Amino acid sequence: MPNPRLAARYAKSLIDLSLEKGDIEPVYNDMLFLQSVCKSSKDFVNLLKSPVIKGDQKQKVLNAVTDGKINVITSSFNKLLISKGREDVLPEIITAFIQQYKQYKSIFIIKLTTAEPVGEELKNAILDKIRSSTSMKNIELITEVKENLIGGFVLETANELLDASIAFELNNVRKQFRNNDYIYNIR
Repeated sequence: MPNPRLAARYAKSLIDLSLEKGDIEPVYNDMLFLQSVCKSSKDFVNLLKSPVIKGDQKQKVLNAVTDGKINVITSSFNKLLISKGREDVLPEIITAFIQQYKQYKSIFIIKLTTAEPVGEELKNAILDKIRSSTSMKNIELITEVKENLIGGFVLETANELLDASIAFELNNVRKQFRNNDYIYNIR
């Protein structure tokens, strides 16, 4: 059962500890590594969530996967999770940690959705325009291609959505025709 509050608390504790030790970047890289492991192996996540498998066996598997690849802080944190019986929350903690890290570093995530792939020149032009017109300076641009947009783009930030796609405009025109906005009602 998902528990975002618990995951956020553990992630905050790990961020605080890594900041105190001066190892925020290595721990962040460890979280990215663990996130890729969780995304690529459903069996690994199922192992962490299994109530049948004992904690020491889970620790052995986790050590085998991460041996020599993660920081001492992250390794100790994983041991703590297993000793507390909270290893099933690890994927959520990883996600919460990455979000809190980006918030701490003031990294804004912007998603650009287009009908066709865009080149680096256009991406850089969009990023420059956003940087010059907003207070966002550290931006992580995520691109996605959806052919059903037909043309144009959709730009999403944490709290804003700019839909300049042809599909959006066609839907607006369709709604106007359905409402008969162009026919005067005499009644």
